Amino acid sequence: MKTHLDSSPVKSISIATFVNDFLQLTKFRLALSVVFSSVAGYLLAVDQVETKILIGLFIGGFAMVGASNAINQLIEKDLDALMSRTKNRPLPTGRMSTLVAAIIATFLTVLGVMVLYAINLKTALFGLLSIFIYTCIYTPLKTISPLAVFVGAFPGAIPFMLGWVAATGKFGIEPGTLFMVQFFWQFPHFWAIGWMLDDDYKKAGFKMLPSGNPDRLTAFQIVFYTLWTIVISLLPATSYTGNLHLSIPGAILILIIGLYLLYYAIKLMQLKTKDAAKKLMFASIGYITILQLIYVIDKFI
Repeated sequence: MKTHLDSSPVKSISIATFVNDFLQLTKFRLALSVVFSSVAGYLLAVDQVETKILIGLFIGGFAMVGASNAINQLIEKDLDALMSRTKNRPLPTGRMSTLVAAIIATFLTVLGVMVLYAINLKTALFGLLSIFIYTCIYTPLKTISPLAVFVGAFPGAIPFMLGWVAATGKFGIEPGTLFMVQFFWQFPHFWAIGWMLDDDYKKAGFKMLPSGNPDRLTAFQIVFYTLWTIVISLLPATSYTGNLHLSIPGAILILIIGLYLLYYAIKLMQLKTKDAAKKLMFASIGYITILQLIYVIDKFI
């Protein structure tokens, strides 16, 4: 009995460690935010929620994002070991073997494709395309060219429109608009992160900023893409986005949060500090989250 009692805590700690490593490998919080985007896109497309599709979108979306992140960390294991931000991840520290990570990535990929295919074929194909671009093009390009951020914006923009495709089985102007909103938003968001972590990224040879450095040219491009993000976010208030609509009050709210985001982008151009970049990064997270909530609430009121 004593031996059994003594061994139980060890097993418990081991399971807890594995769960924590799994969450890090799949970037659990990021995956949830991506699933939130997909659910928002779905709600914008339907008048009546189908629980099975919503659950499938949640499980399938999480699996696909988790698979992408796991494959990314498998590829970048040695580079992650060079950066302070990532050196304590499961693979660089050896807490998780590459075999276990590969099994998890494979399982999540298969699970994600099966679940999304059960919704409809187009949803599964877009999910697969997202994984392919993220792992096979974006990931290796990070050490070659700043264009990696442009390429990475494609899979990053798919989730918002994926929900609409899951609901309708079609790709048109509506999901295309949702795609463009999240596509342009990613530039100020990820360049703010790139600015904050520039020294760390350079240790691994990552080229994340458009000019290669946290300078005025990079800051100008952040402001430029922030302006485009605001303009495209307001498109549903026009008559050019099919069944995707936004009321005048909704458009005013979008403009307000857009000006809030623009304020922090301009402050970064003025100050050129990591603290300003950090504030812009948080402002960008707030922007896309509140925008999606406004879009959905505006539809149902």
